[in-house]
Formats: sequence, C-alpha cells, structure tokens
Amino acid sequence: MQNFDYQTPTRLIFGKGVIAKLPEVMAQFGKKILLTYGGGSIKKIGIYQKVKELLTDCEIIELSGIQPNPKYDPSVLDGVKLCKENNVDVILAVGGGSVLDCSKAIAAGACYDGDPWDLISYKVKAQKALPIVDIITLAATGSEYDCGGVISRTETNDKIGYVDPLLFPAVSFLDPEYTFTVSKKQTAAGIADAMNHTIEQYFVEDTTLLNDGFCESMLRSLMQNGRLCLDNPNDYTARAEMMLACTYGCNGILSLGNSMSGWPCHGIEHALSAYYDITHGEGLAIITPRWMRHILNEKTMPRFVKYGINVMGVSPNLPLEVIANRAIDATYDFFKSIGIPMHLREVGIDESRIDEMAHHIAVNEGLENAYAPLNEDDIRQILIDSL
Repeated sequence: MQNFDYQTPTRLIFGKGVIAKLPEVMAQFGKKILLTYGGGSIKKIGIYQKVKELLTDCEIIELSGIQPNPKYDPSVLDGVKLCKENNVDVILAVGGGSVLDCSKAIAAGACYDGDPWDLISYKVKAQKALPIVDIITLAATGSEYDCGGVISRTETNDKIGYVDPLLFPAVSFLDPEYTFTVSKKQTAAGIADAMNHTIEQYFVEDTTLLNDGFCESMLRSLMQNGRLCLDNPNDYTARAEMMLACTYGCNGILSLGNSMSGWPCHGIEHALSAYYDITHGEGLAIITPRWMRHILNEKTMPRFVKYGINVMGVSPNLPLEVIANRAIDATYDFFKSIGIPMHLREVGIDESRIDEMAHHIAVNEGLENAYAPLNEDDIRQILIDSL
C-alpha cells in the first residue's frame, strides 16, 4: 500500500429539498455573490428563481452561458473580471460539472493579479481562492467533491486538468430531484464519465482489496442504477444512488493507498473534446474499450480477469484470456446499450487530425507514466481503433 496525505474539506448536503439551507450556508461567506450557470436550464426547472428568492438579502452578480468543456475565454476571464470589479465574496455555481469546473478557475483567478492561465497551466501556484458553494443538477463529473476542474483554451487546443487543494467547494448541495429532467444523452454520458473515473483508478499497479471492492461496487451501482434512470427519469432512488456514486468518483476515496493511474483515457479524451468539442462522457466511452484491448497482455491480464468476474459477471470457470476479452466486450456493449455512439466518426471525428492529436497527447499528457505506458504510436493506434 502506498503512502498518502488526504483531506476532504467539502460539506455535502444531500437529499430532497436541501436547497432550503442555502441562506444559512451562504451567510457564512458574505453578501456579494457571483452566480454562475450554463445555458438556462436552471431557469426552466425553477432553480434559478428559487435561488433568487432564498437570497433576497444578497447582491447577486451573474455569469451565464458557461459551456460544456468550459472555455478559458470568455467564461473564466469574464468571471474573474466580474469578481474583481464587484469585490465578490463567494461564488455560487448552479449546474453541472462544467459550471463548477469553470467556477473553480474563476475562484483562483479572482485572487491573482496576473493572467489566470498562469494558475491553470501551473506556471504559478495559487495562494488564495474565493470560497465556492454549488448546487449540482447533473450527476457525472464529481467536481462537487474534489479540488479539480478541466478548462479548455480553444486557440491552442489545450484542455487542462487544473487541480489545487484551494479549489475544494466549501459546500455542495445534492438534490437528486434536480437531475430528473436531464436528457437521456446527458444521463448516459454522466454514467460513462463516472464509470471511467472509477476504471482509471481500478486499473493501476498497486491496489488493495478494500479499494477494489469500492471500485467494483461503484461500477455495478452505476450500471444498474444508470439503466433505471434511463428507463424512468423520475426514479428517485436510482437517481440518488447514481448521484452519490458520481460524487465519489474523483475525490480520491477510491484510490487511497493505490499507486497512481496516469488517467490515460482522460488524457486521450481531453484532446478529442479540445479539438472537436464533443461530449466528454461519450468520448471516454468510445476510447475506454479500445484502450483496454490495446493494453491487454500477460502483465495486465489478472486485472482484467478480476474486473470481468467481479464487475461484468463473466464466469470464473473460463480460460483467463477469454474472461479478459469478454470483460472488454461487455464494457463496450454496456456503453452501446445505453445509447452512446461508440465510434469517433459518429461524433464527427475522422482520421484527418489523428496524427496531430496523438502528438499533442504524447507531448502534454504524460502517458508514458500510466499503468500501461503509452507512447505516441500507442495513442495513435487507440485513436485509429476508435474510428
């Protein structure tokens, strides 16, 4: 078991109607609030109006229009500017993981005098960040319980994971009912995203029986409850368990004491959504089984066998190679069964920029240090296999 140093400062407030505690929570941080959100769905389902009603004693400055794969320019830069111009005390992020990821970059940038990209690119270490409170409306990224986010810079095709302990949300509100209206496409993408977070932490060199159990039950829960959410979007029990599973995905609980993963599927997908702005969860679902097939060998075989038996229900009585390959097939089949397009061409990506993306990934993502090391040729082949 590896050494670790771990702390999770985020307060989770989970369940039906918990937004009623919002005034009490926000009062801890100040009266000037930057309210961040996306394309307006929070107005359609009434959360925006509820927030305004609950915070009538506060001064609310708004930043709307934050996109999936949140953009440095304009969203992060606009948010930083609003915070500085209005002496904002706290950020309230209402929406999915993209809104919260963007808000984390804003929180750090608002307390920094230079170019916020210095912080996101790790040129400079943040010394301070504004507090963040969030109300999550999409179960997927787990950003509500971790200290990281992913920001895209369009002009350079960079999509960078920005992680800093200062960026843990202070408080996260999780009401599963707010996910009832999420489309089937986004629900499926959220399932794939959270499953991949877990898979990336499961396929590592040094593991424990405890963490394997966490990961395996997470994956089984996401598959079972994800299907129930797709069949009946208003199934509270299924939505609640899926939401909590997604929340656990990235804050480190699943991998305490494990060796590092390298997050190869995320590293590859970041280029896909930076170059083509595709849905993150769909990109991960397309890449993951091809990555699995590519790294299957004598060294990795035992891991795939355990995954196949304990997660995918493959018979333990079969030859090891058969178990491993059936596990990979089952992963592909599950993603396809929940409506995810399983080829890059289906999401608008052809072979024209494969070489360029493979080089970009090899240079920027450090995948030579992954569980199964990947060089530029490996990455190119995974992309080609995914077409």
